[in-house]
Amino acid sequence: MARNTQSRLIWLDQNHIDFPPTESALDDPNGLLAVGGDLTPEWLLAAYRRGIFPWYSDQQPILWWSPSPRCVVIPQGFKIGRSLRKVLRRETFQVTFDQAFEDVIEACRAPRSGEDGTWITDEMCQAYIEMHRLGHTHSVEVWRESKLVGGLYGLAIGRVFFGESMFHRETDASKVAFVHLIRQLELWGCQLVDCQVSNPHLTSLGAVELCRRDFEHLLESGVKQPAFSQPWKLSWTYG
Repeated sequence: MARNTQSRLIWLDQNHIDFPPTESALDDPNGLLAVGGDLTPEWLLAAYRRGIFPWYSDQQPILWWSPSPRCVVIPQGFKIGRSLRKVLRRETFQVTFDQAFEDVIEACRAPRSGEDGTWITDEMCQAYIEMHRLGHTHSVEVWRESKLVGGLYGLAIGRVFFGESMFHRETDASKVAFVHLIRQLELWGCQLVDCQVSNPHLTSLGAVELCRRDFEHLLESGVKQPAFSQPWKLSWTYG
Protein backbone atom coordinates (compact mmCIF):
# COMPACT_ATOMS: atom_id res chain seq x y z
CA MET A 1 0.00 0.00 0.00
CA ALA A 2 1.04 3.62 -0.45
CA ARG A 3 2.21 5.66 2.53
CA ASN A 4 2.80 9.36 3.07
CA THR A 5 6.16 10.73 4.15
CA GLN A 6 6.69 14.00 6.01
CA SER A 7 7.49 15.63 2.68
CA ARG A 8 4.06 14.50 1.40
CA LEU A 9 5.68 12.25 -1.19
CA ILE A 10 4.01 8.88 -1.63
CA TRP A 11 6.17 5.75 -1.73
CA LEU A 12 4.59 3.00 -3.83
CA ASP A 13 4.61 -0.72 -3.12
CA GLN A 14 6.08 -2.45 -6.17
CA ASN A 15 3.60 -5.30 -5.76
CA HIS A 16 0.45 -3.19 -5.63
CA ILE A 17 -0.61 -0.59 -8.22
CA ASP A 18 -2.04 2.18 -6.06
CA PHE A 19 -1.39 5.75 -7.21
CA PRO A 20 -2.45 8.57 -4.88
CA PRO A 21 -4.89 11.30 -5.99
CA THR A 22 -3.19 13.60 -8.48
CA GLU A 23 -4.20 16.68 -6.49
CA SER A 24 -1.73 15.54 -3.83
CA ALA A 25 1.20 16.17 -6.19
CA LEU A 26 3.83 18.60 -4.93
CA ASP A 27 3.90 22.20 -6.03
CA ASP A 28 7.70 22.26 -5.88
CA PRO A 29 8.88 20.49 -7.92
CA ASN A 30 5.70 20.96 -9.90
CA GLY A 31 3.76 17.73 -10.18
CA LEU A 32 5.97 15.24 -8.35
CA LEU A 33 3.44 12.73 -7.09
CA ALA A 34 5.03 9.46 -6.01
CA VAL A 35 8.19 7.37 -5.87
CA GLY A 36 8.77 3.70 -6.56
CA GLY A 37 6.49 1.19 -8.21
CA ASP A 38 7.47 -0.47 -11.48
CA LEU A 39 7.54 0.09 -15.25
CA THR A 40 5.60 -2.98 -16.31
CA PRO A 41 2.85 -2.49 -18.89
CA GLU A 42 0.27 -2.77 -16.11
CA TRP A 43 1.87 0.05 -14.11
CA LEU A 44 2.36 2.27 -17.15
CA LEU A 45 -1.18 1.86 -18.48
CA ALA A 46 -2.66 2.50 -15.03
CA ALA A 47 -0.55 5.64 -14.68
CA TYR A 48 -1.23 7.15 -18.10
CA ARG A 49 -4.97 6.55 -17.79
CA ARG A 50 -4.85 9.01 -14.90
CA GLY A 51 -2.46 11.46 -16.53
CA ILE A 52 0.56 10.28 -14.52
CA PHE A 53 3.90 9.60 -16.19
CA PRO A 54 7.40 8.47 -15.11
CA TRP A 55 10.37 10.84 -15.39
CA TYR A 56 13.63 10.28 -13.60
CA SER A 57 17.37 9.86 -14.13
CA ASP A 58 19.87 7.08 -13.59
CA GLN A 59 20.67 6.48 -9.91
CA GLN A 60 17.17 7.66 -8.94
CA PRO A 61 14.11 5.57 -8.05
CA ILE A 62 11.17 5.79 -10.42
CA LEU A 63 9.52 9.21 -10.03
CA TRP A 64 5.89 9.71 -11.08
CA TRP A 65 4.53 13.13 -12.12
CA SER A 66 1.25 14.96 -12.65
CA PRO A 67 2.16 18.62 -13.29
CA SER A 68 -0.26 21.51 -13.47
CA PRO A 69 -0.66 23.33 -15.78
CA ARG A 70 -0.52 20.59 -18.40
CA CYS A 71 0.80 21.12 -21.92
CA VAL A 72 -1.58 19.71 -24.55
CA VAL A 73 -2.63 19.92 -28.18
CA ILE A 74 -6.28 19.66 -29.18
CA PRO A 75 -6.04 18.19 -32.71
CA GLN A 76 -9.27 19.80 -33.95
CA GLY A 77 -7.90 23.26 -33.15
CA PHE A 78 -4.38 22.67 -34.43
CA LYS A 79 -3.15 25.07 -37.12
CA ILE A 80 -0.01 24.73 -39.21
CA GLY A 81 2.15 27.87 -39.21
CA ARG A 82 3.17 29.62 -42.40
CA SER A 83 6.86 28.70 -42.25
CA LEU A 84 6.03 25.05 -41.61
CA ARG A 85 3.57 25.01 -44.50
CA LYS A 86 6.44 26.04 -46.75
CA VAL A 87 8.53 23.14 -45.46
CA LEU A 88 5.71 20.68 -46.11
CA ARG A 89 5.16 22.00 -49.63
CA ARG A 90 8.81 21.34 -50.50
CA GLU A 91 8.30 17.61 -49.74
CA THR A 92 11.88 17.31 -48.53
CA PHE A 93 11.06 14.56 -46.06
CA GLN A 94 9.24 11.24 -46.10
CA VAL A 95 7.17 10.25 -43.05
CA THR A 96 6.22 6.81 -41.72
CA PHE A 97 4.60 5.33 -38.61
CA ASP A 98 5.97 2.45 -36.54
CA GLN A 99 8.73 1.50 -38.96
CA ALA A 100 11.73 2.12 -36.67
CA PHE A 101 10.50 2.47 -33.09
CA GLU A 102 13.72 1.34 -31.43
CA ASP A 103 15.82 3.65 -33.62
CA VAL A 104 13.56 6.57 -32.71
CA ILE A 105 13.70 5.99 -28.97
CA GLU A 106 17.48 5.54 -29.11
CA ALA A 107 17.79 8.83 -30.98
CA CYS A 108 15.52 10.56 -28.46
CA ARG A 109 17.59 9.31 -25.53
CA ALA A 110 20.88 10.53 -26.97
CA PRO A 111 22.20 13.50 -24.90
CA ARG A 112 21.29 16.88 -26.33
CA SER A 113 23.94 19.46 -27.08
CA GLY A 114 25.34 20.79 -23.81
CA GLU A 115 23.81 17.97 -21.75
CA ASP A 116 25.66 15.10 -20.10
CA GLY A 117 22.90 12.55 -19.68
CA THR A 118 19.35 11.58 -20.53
CA TRP A 119 16.12 10.98 -18.62
CA ILE A 120 15.29 8.03 -20.90
CA THR A 121 17.11 5.43 -18.84
CA ASP A 122 17.90 1.90 -20.01
CA GLU A 123 15.00 0.69 -17.86
CA MET A 124 12.57 3.15 -19.43
CA CYS A 125 13.83 2.41 -22.93
CA GLN A 126 13.19 -1.31 -22.53
CA ALA A 127 9.79 -0.67 -20.94
CA TYR A 128 8.57 1.40 -23.88
CA ILE A 129 9.99 -1.06 -26.40
CA GLU A 130 7.97 -3.78 -24.67
CA MET A 131 4.92 -1.51 -24.80
CA HIS A 132 5.51 -1.11 -28.54
CA ARG A 133 5.62 -4.88 -28.95
CA LEU A 134 2.22 -5.00 -27.26
CA GLY A 135 0.83 -2.26 -29.53
CA HIS A 136 0.60 0.52 -26.93
CA THR A 137 3.47 2.80 -27.98
CA HIS A 138 4.07 4.22 -31.44
CA SER A 139 6.68 6.13 -33.38
CA VAL A 140 6.70 8.65 -36.19
CA GLU A 141 9.78 8.56 -38.39
CA VAL A 142 11.02 11.29 -40.72
CA TRP A 143 13.40 10.24 -43.48
CA ARG A 144 15.55 12.00 -46.02
CA GLU A 145 17.22 9.90 -48.69
CA SER A 146 16.55 6.77 -46.62
CA LYS A 147 18.24 8.25 -43.54
CA LEU A 148 16.35 8.75 -40.27
CA VAL A 149 16.58 12.49 -39.60
CA GLY A 150 13.79 13.07 -37.08
CA GLY A 151 10.89 11.57 -35.23
CA LEU A 152 8.96 11.15 -32.02
CA TYR A 153 7.30 8.45 -29.94
CA GLY A 154 4.54 8.14 -27.40
CA LEU A 155 1.73 6.02 -26.01
CA ALA A 156 -1.92 5.71 -27.06
CA ILE A 157 -4.92 4.82 -24.90
CA GLY A 158 -8.42 5.15 -26.29
CA ARG A 159 -8.57 8.40 -28.25
CA VAL A 160 -5.68 10.02 -26.38
CA PHE A 161 -2.02 10.13 -27.42
CA PHE A 162 0.65 10.79 -24.80
CA GLY A 163 3.76 12.27 -26.41
CA GLU A 164 7.04 11.31 -24.78
CA SER A 165 9.99 12.68 -26.74
CA MET A 166 11.11 13.89 -30.15
CA PHE A 167 14.41 14.44 -31.91
CA HIS A 168 15.81 15.96 -35.08
CA ARG A 169 19.04 15.63 -37.00
CA GLU A 170 17.98 18.12 -39.66
CA THR A 171 16.17 21.42 -39.26
CA ASP A 172 12.37 21.09 -39.08
CA ALA A 173 12.40 17.27 -39.10
CA SER A 174 10.78 16.92 -35.67
CA LYS A 175 8.21 19.57 -36.57
CA VAL A 176 7.29 17.61 -39.68
CA ALA A 177 6.86 14.48 -37.54
CA PHE A 178 4.64 16.37 -35.12
CA VAL A 179 2.40 17.84 -37.81
CA HIS A 180 1.86 14.47 -39.49
CA LEU A 181 1.05 12.90 -36.13
CA ILE A 182 -1.49 15.56 -35.14
CA ARG A 183 -3.23 15.63 -38.50
CA GLN A 184 -3.44 11.83 -38.66
CA LEU A 185 -4.74 11.63 -35.10
CA GLU A 186 -7.37 14.23 -35.98
CA LEU A 187 -8.55 12.01 -38.86
CA TRP A 188 -8.83 9.13 -36.38
CA GLY A 189 -10.95 11.13 -33.94
CA CYS A 190 -8.26 11.81 -31.34
CA GLN A 191 -9.56 14.10 -28.62
CA LEU A 192 -6.34 15.02 -26.84
CA VAL A 193 -2.56 14.93 -27.26
CA ASP A 194 -0.69 15.19 -23.97
CA CYS A 195 2.66 16.96 -24.24
CA GLN A 196 3.29 16.93 -20.47
CA VAL A 197 5.30 20.11 -19.78
CA SER A 198 5.36 23.22 -21.93
CA ASN A 199 8.48 24.52 -23.65
CA PRO A 200 9.07 27.09 -26.43
CA HIS A 201 9.38 24.37 -29.10
CA LEU A 202 5.98 22.87 -28.23
CA THR A 203 4.38 26.31 -27.93
CA SER A 204 5.64 27.17 -31.41
CA LEU A 205 3.83 24.04 -32.65
CA GLY A 206 0.50 25.11 -31.19
CA ALA A 207 0.54 23.51 -27.76
CA VAL A 208 -1.45 25.20 -24.98
CA GLU A 209 -1.70 24.78 -21.22
CA LEU A 210 -4.65 23.47 -19.21
CA CYS A 211 -5.11 23.31 -15.47
CA ARG A 212 -5.08 19.80 -14.01
CA ARG A 213 -8.87 19.69 -13.58
CA ASP A 214 -9.60 20.59 -17.20
CA PHE A 215 -6.91 18.24 -18.48
CA GLU A 216 -8.21 15.31 -16.44
CA HIS A 217 -11.78 16.00 -17.58
CA LEU A 218 -10.72 15.61 -21.23
CA LEU A 219 -8.47 12.69 -20.36
CA GLU A 220 -11.20 10.73 -18.57
CA SER A 221 -13.47 11.00 -21.59
CA GLY A 222 -10.77 10.25 -24.15
CA VAL A 223 -9.29 7.09 -22.62
CA LYS A 224 -12.76 5.49 -22.46
CA GLN A 225 -13.15 5.70 -26.23
CA PRO A 226 -12.32 2.78 -28.58
CA ALA A 227 -8.63 2.43 -29.32
CA PHE A 228 -7.10 3.56 -32.59
CA SER A 229 -7.03 0.82 -35.22
CA GLN A 230 -3.90 -1.29 -35.59
CA PRO A 231 -1.47 -1.26 -37.29
CA TRP A 232 -0.85 2.47 -37.51
CA LYS A 233 -0.66 3.66 -41.12
CA LEU A 234 -0.19 7.21 -42.30
CA SER A 235 -2.89 8.43 -44.68
CA TRP A 236 -2.71 12.22 -44.17
CA THR A 237 -0.81 14.24 -46.75
CA TYR A 238 -0.33 17.96 -46.96
CA GLY A 239 -2.04 19.80 -49.76
